Amino acid sequence: MQKIIILDFGSQTTQLIGRRVRELDTFCEILPYNKFPVGDDSVIGVILSGSPFSVHDPEAFKVDLSQFVGRVPVLGICYGAQFISHTLGGKVEKADSREYGRANLQTVDTTNPLFKGFDQHSQVWMSHGDTITAIPEGFSVIGSTKDVTNAAFWSAKGIWAVQFHPEVFHTLQGTQLLKNFVVDICGSRQEWSAASFVDTTVAELKAQVGNDRVILGLSGGVDSSVAAVLLNKAIGDRLTCIFVDHGMLRKNEFTQVMEDYRCLGLNVIGVDASEKFFADLAGVSDPEQKRKIIGRDFVEVFNEEAKKITDAKWLAQGTIYPDRIESLNITGKVIKSHHNVGGLPKEMNLQLCEPLKWLFKDEVRRVGRQLGMPEHLITRHPFPGPGLAVRILGDITPERVRILQDADDIYIRGLRDYKVKLSGEEARRVLAAGVPAEMQDGEIEVSLYDQIWQAGAILLATVRSVGVMGDERTYEHPVALRAVTSTDAMTADWAHLPYEFMAKVSNEIINKVRGVNRVCYDISSKPPATIEWE
Repeated sequence: MQKIIILDFGSQTTQLIGRRVRELDTFCEILPYNKFPVGDDSVIGVILSGSPFSVHDPEAFKVDLSQFVGRVPVLGICYGAQFISHTLGGKVEKADSREYGRANLQTVDTTNPLFKGFDQHSQVWMSHGDTITAIPEGFSVIGSTKDVTNAAFWSAKGIWAVQFHPEVFHTLQGTQLLKNFVVDICGSRQEWSAASFVDTTVAELKAQVGNDRVILGLSGGVDSSVAAVLLNKAIGDRLTCIFVDHGMLRKNEFTQVMEDYRCLGLNVIGVDASEKFFADLAGVSDPEQKRKIIGRDFVEVFNEEAKKITDAKWLAQGTIYPDRIESLNITGKVIKSHHNVGGLPKEMNLQLCEPLKWLFKDEVRRVGRQLGMPEHLITRHPFPGPGLAVRILGDITPERVRILQDADDIYIRGLRDYKVKLSGEEARRVLAAGVPAEMQDGEIEVSLYDQIWQAGAILLATVRSVGVMGDERTYEHPVALRAVTSTDAMTADWAHLPYEFMAKVSNEIINKVRGVNRVCYDISSKPPATIEWE
């Protein structure tokens, strides 16, 4: 299959470049800057990402351009453009002031294939401290802004470079630019789609697994659910799924998800192990310790059930592409261990099967729709493996879980019921994430739930506040509400929810949830905060 190689120089938006390329029905791989696959004839183009470094930094990442320049088309973005200029004889200098934010292309050479179909004065997004003051010999400028003369340039040798970020939504014609490069310049046949992925993967799974039995651990989330349905399509009842209830799922979630799985025709074993988890978590308030206990107990419970399936030879996981990217940085050192990435318990003696390992989250959802899965399963927000245990500050008790389940249920149902109209950049972002909505008169109508990436309530069990209900003094717990917008969870901004909605939800939680007398809203972004509190 044809593919675009994206060489990662450490940019926060490298994954976003990959998602944009995949949206063009073109397969791509994100690789460390120094891992270009020399000799791979399936590569039709190379994109060099941005970077936190300056090209002048001693530790700046460098790549041998001769590995691909002149062989396939090359597009440098931000640092990638500066690296091309610096390496090939141009000049990169520190800008008088950091060039960050929206800018307009004052001049655009629309006769150049990179800018085919572009408008003059098109908005782009800049984010760099250095600027290219001179381009290499043999290159020509094809785009400029008021402050950046060399905003875009090219060479007939098949090299294009832009100092702005076409992958972000603020660059209004960024998708057009990437399409021009990937489809027109590189010659992508646009063969990568949800339908083609399902057909290819089902065939590969049949060949990989053969007549063996497979075990899959379900979480209720979209990744493991889509993996299960895909495997079920390939091998039928030779797939056995295990869904462990640790007692800290959302309200009624275990029952609801089990019913969903039965409707999908999956062979699922549901295990209520909540008593074991609550007993082992008693008195534990340290977040990391809570995670370790839950992880240990989950493995014990899962293994106990898995041992009953004596002829199983494979363990399937819902690992997706960002899981694998996040687990290694561009130097190859582990920076974040992920629950779906790593070795298997030795005693299980199973081989690993990861049918979604090449997909981004939005692609997983498209595959789920292709498989005919219900929309509420496909659009379900990410939920932490330890569940509500990491949304309760303090030790875990059944009563505290009950309080948080009730508050969270009101909040999430409210987000699903409240409709908003979106236009412009926000509408394009939501549609690109795969939310099923139709544009009418430049607007779409979606629920608040579909507009945001992740939401949940947090119980501040270590805090009490004074309140008044009726004529009586109360001394109960506050609940914090969290909602963020994001494209890949690497960075996230707090969601600007309507005041009317916040007032309604706050009143309903305080009036209906015993043990809560105050509601707050978390307006921290990631970074410096994280999405979860623990």
